[in-house]
Amino acid sequence: MDLYKDNPFYKVAEHVFVGISAGYWASMFFWTQIQPNLFGRLWPASGYNADSFWYKIYNGLHFLTSAVFPAGGIDKGHDMHLIYLIPFALGIMMLLSVSSKLSWFARWGIAYTVGMAAGLRAYGFLNSNVIGQIKGSAMQFVGGDIPFFALIGNSIFNNIVILVGTIAGLAYFYFSKEHKGAFGKLTKLGIYFLMISFGASFGFAVMGRISLLIGRFVDLIDYSKAQYNHATIWILVVMIILLGYNAMKDRDKNLPVSKDVA
Repeated sequence: MDLYKDNPFYKVAEHVFVGISAGYWASMFFWTQIQPNLFGRLWPASGYNADSFWYKIYNGLHFLTSAVFPAGGIDKGHDMHLIYLIPFALGIMMLLSVSSKLSWFARWGIAYTVGMAAGLRAYGFLNSNVIGQIKGSAMQFVGGDIPFFALIGNSIFNNIVILVGTIAGLAYFYFSKEHKGAFGKLTKLGIYFLMISFGASFGFAVMGRISLLIGRFVDLIDYSKAQYNHATIWILVVMIILLGYNAMKDRDKNLPVSKDVA
């Protein structure tokens, strides 16, 4: 729909997609994370005591919505951990960002979330992208009864290619020495390896998008059948008519206004 200007069909599709995605993921996160892992640890069924003040609060919440707070506590296999009141309070602070007077509370929740996410991401990337890459580049070049002419197509040959590509790629990003002479040839080889890598990644991404496009075309073809009252064809006709009308209106607006010369 975005092939023809900033048309209203694209705007509607964009807003519907973003709205549905936001609502879907909000619902998923609530029922898979907040309800079982937060509320399930604050009011677990294993520690339910109707006479305690803490569970009297829970019973009041149960009266408001029994789906979120079922009778007898939340049975998700957790024990009571009141320390989860801290993330609960931070989450409430983030919700206060909608208030102009209390929005400064949201900074605490956002700061905690960003800091924790940055630490976890740094640890994850260090293991996967740094240590994992180093382990993947560590290889054995000797060993086994493989003749030299049989290296091509063998894992040893692949290891040599990985080693040369890694060194050449790293050399390209070394800017403390001018890329001339033998070092310049090495960096040029690094460019070739980088272009092959980027090209393969781009081709893989394009193939994935084309697969999604083919899937959408298959859906449109299915909905053009008689059992769906030819919905695709009717929608296409309506879109062409409305886009043509919109184009005519834009053309009329851009026409120069003639002035009578006295």
